[in-house]
Amino acid sequence: MEFLSNLFSTTGIAMMTMNQGIMILVALFLLFLAIKKQYEPYLLLPIAFGMLLVNLPAPVSEGIMDKNGLLNILYQGVKYGVYPPLIFLAIGASTDFGPLIANPKSLLLGAAAQLGIFAAFVGAVAMGMTGNEAASIGIIGGADGPTAIYLTSKLAPHMLGPIAVAAYSYMALVPVIQPPIIRLFTTKEERQIKMTQLRTVSKREKILFPIVVTIVVTLIIPSAIPLVGMLMFGNLAKESGLVPNLVEHIKGALMYVITIFIGLTVGATTNAEAFLNLATIKIIVLGLFA
Repeated sequence: MEFLSNLFSTTGIAMMTMNQGIMILVALFLLFLAIKKQYEPYLLLPIAFGMLLVNLPAPVSEGIMDKNGLLNILYQGVKYGVYPPLIFLAIGASTDFGPLIANPKSLLLGAAAQLGIFAAFVGAVAMGMTGNEAASIGIIGGADGPTAIYLTSKLAPHMLGPIAVAAYSYMALVPVIQPPIIRLFTTKEERQIKMTQLRTVSKREKILFPIVVTIVVTLIIPSAIPLVGMLMFGNLAKESGLVPNLVEHIKGALMYVITIFIGLTVGATTNAEAFLNLATIKIIVLGLFA
């Protein structure tokens, strides 16, 4: 009996806490959504599996996220804001700004996201958070994981894990969150409208657009240039038509590799001790509201 007792004490079952069990169940639920329901599997699958890995009983989880652990090393790209600009580079190489150039007024549609950002910001301040912390939570409302990671790494790095998980989880769950809201505010006929571009945009306009935007943004908001600069460079490479192989690798291989790194490492920040607390619950609720 003593031998069996000693053997059991060395197993992960004996080391598991109730909070770890809760987080493992959450990870399994997210895996279910990614695999069975196919809710943004490119994001949700690595996030959920990273969450599963880090909440397995020690020493498994410690070996992954300790100082020299694989995911902790990869996480430095999140911590120091390396991955977000690379994601923006890939997005720029995949984006056609033609409709925006043809109809600049459509830029105002993007301003709608700011309402959620500032509402969440005010709510976070009312809950006693600092301005930097509130801004990091509010930016989740932009529905853009790389921006949330980049801003939080600069303003409130101690909140990076929960905010990154919230931002990417909500991005992954857009297919769940948006449809009922869309159906509430639109008719079936409106949802069947096919959007068309107002005019043909010349190649010269498309090449000048990223150059002009880079200059203007740098002069007005220099701190935004790591993200906007990479976005515009990716788009310039695409629109120039001179480096098609480079563009294909940027928007293909680079995008997917960085997505894997971000997903796994963001998920791996959700250990039970750091995640199951009141502050994290506030972030999750405010992020969803935003």
